[in-house]
Amino acid sequence: MEDRIVIASAARTAVGSFGGQFKNTSAVELGSIAAKEALKRANVKPDMVDEAYIGNVLQAAQGQNVARQVVLGAGIDIKTPAVTLNIVCGSGLRAVSLAAQVIKAGDAEIVLAGGTESMSMAPYALMNERWGARMGDKKVVDTMIKDGLWDAFNDYHMGITAENVAEKYGITREMQDELAARSQNNAEKARKEGRFKDEIVPVEVKDRKGNVTVVDTDEHIREGVTAEGLAKLKPAFKKDGGTVTAGNASGINDGAAMLVLMKESKAKELGVEPLAYIVSYATAGVDPKIMGTGPIPSSTKALEIAGLKAEDLDLIEANEAFAAQACAVNKEMGFDVDKVNVNGGAIAIGHPIGASGARILITLLFEMKKRDSKKGLATLCIGGGMGTALIVGRD
Repeated sequence: MEDRIVIASAARTAVGSFGGQFKNTSAVELGSIAAKEALKRANVKPDMVDEAYIGNVLQAAQGQNVARQVVLGAGIDIKTPAVTLNIVCGSGLRAVSLAAQVIKAGDAEIVLAGGTESMSMAPYALMNERWGARMGDKKVVDTMIKDGLWDAFNDYHMGITAENVAEKYGITREMQDELAARSQNNAEKARKEGRFKDEIVPVEVKDRKGNVTVVDTDEHIREGVTAEGLAKLKPAFKKDGGTVTAGNASGINDGAAMLVLMKESKAKELGVEPLAYIVSYATAGVDPKIMGTGPIPSSTKALEIAGLKAEDLDLIEANEAFAAQACAVNKEMGFDVDKVNVNGGAIAIGHPIGASGARILITLLFEMKKRDSKKGLATLCIGGGMGTALIVGRD
């Protein structure tokens, strides 16, 4: 019998709003807390982790190798190497599939994988100032936008790529607002029912006076959202004829999500019941102008490798970078929308870019467990024109 690669445990922090509850909590701190909890849930001791792969996008001024800082911050043995991974929005999920590849190759037995991001703490940069400003005005660059939300190939915001997708695939403003409202409504319901509680590790946040607040609830979710209300918002990126707004796009957020991978036999040895086993994974490229379509080829490839069809999936977590691209992905993949983002997506919960891939996977895993689902897919589009996907299974 095949000794399958399994996800032994998973934990995430709550997702904070931009400038919200985690505005002074670094990506390293968030990642360390999530990692420590994930290891605890897997009965993995600090000296048992062979390697770590951790996604992080906004790395400016965070210090050398965020992943290594997270590993030591979580109390993992100093001998454990760590790799910081950056493929923008897909970083957290690609870290998991990379961990699976490393275990499959026989190069590691237990691997920590996931992602962490503080978009609130991304610094502004004074470009070309190293050699001094002789005279005239100088530009200050927002590294959060430049490194996280800006298309390097076409020199425009990710929001314009969403407008391009809407135009190419015939996605109307009404379709986008309906999907966005559904995301918020699903997330509102899930939060009220406590469906995220099993996923989340509480984080203690201190203010300047030393007062401690325990953060254990996703902050970005809005209550009572309607498509009619969203329809009143103005286009954010394209004034004339634009359809993408602040209401039908994902949030700018902070958070971390970590998972522990190992072989099934190792999990049994540790007395841990795995959340799921790895079925297949794939990453693919598309035109950067329509980067939001990346989940189409990557999901198609992952399904082909697994010998599955879209209708074989019980649950799907397809990241909502923008409602426009989410609608296009659902349409082109033939996804049953009642199976997609059943507890809300990134439009509601938020999109801490380097952590989102791991966050959607964790949400998928815990919901599959609650429903006793057998097959699930997690997928994200990636700035620069890519998509990544991972399929998990349960017996």
